[in-house]
Amino acid sequence: MAHLSAATHAPHEAVHLIEDAESGLKGVIAIHSTALGPAAGGCRLWHYADDAAMLADALRLARGMSYKNALAGLPFGGGKAVIRMPAALAGRARLFAAFGRAVAALDGAYVTAEDVGTTTADMAEVRARTRFVAGLPARPGQAGGDPSPWTALGVFVAMEAAARSLARGPSGLSGLRVAVQGVGQVGAALCALLHEAGAKLVVADADAARAAAVAARFGASTVPPEAIIAADADIFAPCALGGTLDRDGIAALNARLVCGAANNQLATPEDGARLAERGILYAPDYVANAGGIINVAAEYLGEAADAVEARVRAIGPRMALILARAAECGATPAEVADAMAEAVMAEGKVGLNRTGIAA
Repeated sequence: MAHLSAATHAPHEAVHLIEDAESGLKGVIAIHSTALGPAAGGCRLWHYADDAAMLADALRLARGMSYKNALAGLPFGGGKAVIRMPAALAGRARLFAAFGRAVAALDGAYVTAEDVGTTTADMAEVRARTRFVAGLPARPGQAGGDPSPWTALGVFVAMEAAARSLARGPSGLSGLRVAVQGVGQVGAALCALLHEAGAKLVVADADAARAAAVAARFGASTVPPEAIIAADADIFAPCALGGTLDRDGIAALNARLVCGAANNQLATPEDGARLAERGILYAPDYVANAGGIINVAAEYLGEAADAVEARVRAIGPRMALILARAAECGATPAEVADAMAEAVMAEGKVGLNRTGIAA
């Protein structure tokens, strides 16, 4: 049985440290808020340098999920699980069986799903131990399966809306140069949508072979991972891990717009202001990348697959509203999005109007 111990990390409601010696499981389940419902967020498996880095990632990701779910109009709070990759992995099935028991012990306070480093097969192993899980193989007609394509679609429509805002009028992505950092499942799916829309692509990935394969498929150019943030591009799309937009990264940017799938793109809250000072428009990450959790929520609630696309496409109008409000009041888009999400959580309920903007 995985062992859970509680720790206090305000303003998070609960932080659970999870360990299981037999499987090598060591991780954190962080619950930031249950104001809108059970905390929902995926499970990340990663090579953390140490336990402090693992905890810090869980806390940041859980907070982001609270804001993401609130603005997406979902009846869920925010939580996240992270697992530190064992030095010697005895077997994924054993690892995720132990994690499933840990989720079960929380009795519905946290609903898990697939995330970076985890798969639908891993979630199926979790499902054998608890019902508080989504991101499972899709059943005919039902929402579910790999959420990556939905995340990519949400980023794409958010990017379209942000590009129109930047152009101050109708404008598409055709002919614009987009630098995509990270071409895993989400990044590659985003590249496909951008290519179809006529954008010109430059890509980078820690896996050079993966970057080369995506480049060949979509006629993109490649640059080394360390060079992508400074690429000559109209739009920078961070689709790998977070923290890219720090003081040095922002200074290196040549793009006029940042819109991508990565979580926690701003290294610090002050980095939103740094982007604004350079005249770079920032599309808040947890607004743009909500497509995956929208699909996960629909799956968990037993909804039909056709309910998902309209909600994901509503990310575009939502992003447009946030950027318009930011321009009107002189605040950064990140500040406006945070304030809107906090208002939804303070009210303790969510609702959707016809455009899917949280009411």
